[in-house]
Amino acid sequence: MTNVLLSPWETPFDLPPFDRIDDEDFAPALETALIEHNAEVAAIVANPEEPDFENTIAALEGSGAALEKVLAPFFALAGADATPRRQELQRQFSPKLAKHFADISGNAALYRRIRAVWDRRDDLDLDAADARQLFLVHRGYVRAGAALTGAQADRMKQIKERLAVLGTEFTQNLLKDESDWSMDLTEADLNGLPDFLVDAARAAGEEKGKDGPVITLSRSLIVPFLQFSPRRELRETAWKAWVSRGAFGGETDNRAIAGEILALREERAKLLGYDSFAGYKLETEMAGEPAAVRNLLMEVWEPAKRQALADQEVLSEMAAEDGVNGPIEGWDWRYYAEKRRKAEHDLDEAALKPYFQLDKMIEAAFDCANRLFGLEFKPLEIGSYHPDVRVWEATRNGEHVAIFLGDYFARGTKRSGAWCSAIRSQAVRPREQAPVVVNVCNFAKPPKGRAALLSYDDARTLFHEFGHALHQMLSDVRWEGVSGTSVARDFVELPSQLYEHWLEVPEVLEKFAVHVDTGEPMPKAMLDKVLGAANFDMGFQTVEYVASALVDLEFHDGAAPADPMAKQAEVLEALGMPRAIPMRHATPQFAHVFSGDGYSSGYYSYMWSEVMDADAFAAFEEAGGAFDPDVAKSLEENILSMGGSVEAAELYERFRGRLPGVEALLKGRGLAA
Repeated sequence: MTNVLLSPWETPFDLPPFDRIDDEDFAPALETALIEHNAEVAAIVANPEEPDFENTIAALEGSGAALEKVLAPFFALAGADATPRRQELQRQFSPKLAKHFADISGNAALYRRIRAVWDRRDDLDLDAADARQLFLVHRGYVRAGAALTGAQADRMKQIKERLAVLGTEFTQNLLKDESDWSMDLTEADLNGLPDFLVDAARAAGEEKGKDGPVITLSRSLIVPFLQFSPRRELRETAWKAWVSRGAFGGETDNRAIAGEILALREERAKLLGYDSFAGYKLETEMAGEPAAVRNLLMEVWEPAKRQALADQEVLSEMAAEDGVNGPIEGWDWRYYAEKRRKAEHDLDEAALKPYFQLDKMIEAAFDCANRLFGLEFKPLEIGSYHPDVRVWEATRNGEHVAIFLGDYFARGTKRSGAWCSAIRSQAVRPREQAPVVVNVCNFAKPPKGRAALLSYDDARTLFHEFGHALHQMLSDVRWEGVSGTSVARDFVELPSQLYEHWLEVPEVLEKFAVHVDTGEPMPKAMLDKVLGAANFDMGFQTVEYVASALVDLEFHDGAAPADPMAKQAEVLEALGMPRAIPMRHATPQFAHVFSGDGYSSGYYSYMWSEVMDADAFAAFEEAGGAFDPDVAKSLEENILSMGGSVEAAELYERFRGRLPGVEALLKGRGLAA
């Protein structure tokens, strides 16, 4: 029988036919696709004609279509529905794919053709889009090690293959720790917990085949448990498991893996002539160099730390009134912060949550996209890779724009966190295609027949990931390699973090924050409290984030540490890290940094982008409203549609007329002096 992955897909919108794909189709399809890709590259190299843009750069971009077709559905499944068989396949594929792409990027004859075109660039009469493509291809091959020869070239290939293996192991170890751990609760343990959390714990127990409710390491379960459980010993058990993911010992322990990854990255950078991996990685980002990143983070660190220490004093006094002897601990912070929020802002998360229905928040995100950019979303009855996945067609003025998939609920086969990815990116060349975009979240799944309720933070996450999706869906570039979110890492979070601001627009909440049982809109008094408490506990949130970003930077700026955990402790001690606040992501669970190179030396990018998103939303406010059509048009034309076709700083200056300073960020977080 013909392998479905290698056959034409006679499906609506050419979506992967997940219902007909068997896991056993992937390995043979991959082998065939690798052979085809190698043949395409060999044909480029063997072309007797003088290298030019079309026969070398364009031809290279057009190669590998069969491989993309195999890998797109595979990686969608590997991240969001990782069965043991798919994990096994991923372990097999990772080194094989790393070797394949390392062989291509290290192909000396291919690089000679690319270099020949680059050297003749001024004589080729290329327009801006093709000139940019040539620049990026040439730079990418040089940074991949194409100019290396002999033993250095061989070593670079070995490093890439090993890093691919280690990144996969890190991810799968973390997923196993998260999926294996759970804490059984008795009926008595449920006392004091809000109904939404009790329902979620019962649903989690049912999923795990338990007779009663459980707490798992899914953020949507463990965070509210730490907020609401009056049982300090249970909070301690849950918190220690949460912060120890990836460091439980045994086969899933990630500490040694992190150390090896850091050493290999340093070696990779030095082979390419850089002093450190951070210097190599940041060269192509807006920040440009480690010093710029450190300066930004430290500008924010000191005011955030002051606020966090002041808050710690208040929470410690509250804990003492409950008979807690000694200083406040990490498992106490969220519990007493929630009590304080209720006391100071008269805002109760349990009372708030019924107003944040998942379906209504999806509708809100769609409605804002309609008002800003004219997009409309129609649900489609199309199957996908899991029954929980929902599918919509995005159109504008009746014309097809994109397919959007939403995969919102936590499950044991899904890695933690939330993300946006493209099963297919927008492009005109090498093939004209519309995007297929997926948002993946980990919200607690409600019992059957009940509406899914979100926390306010969950709703922000939904808007955040949809901001990434808009960056993909509104992309309007020529080359797939610069489409959508294919931008500098410290620019990619701008559209996502900017979109979060629309959740705070009063008219949006008034329309969509309606009670799950009565359908009544959120009372104005509660709405005012929600908006008034937007910066509540911001010292904690900023400290946990900045500490992680600084540890990431120090890991990569200089010699790789022999013991990453000791280095982590050293950095935190030098910062004077408040004892009751953990890093947002400790080293053994820092998937952003160790599952791949994406955010390595780049976790700071959320804050770099936040400097811009605070300033960018101010452009709407200055124009008179969150839905100002002229500012929205400028945002789409200068940022959302442009992908990586122009340098990030230039795009932002086109939109705003200047680059921003850190003041708007500090003001927005309530940390300004």
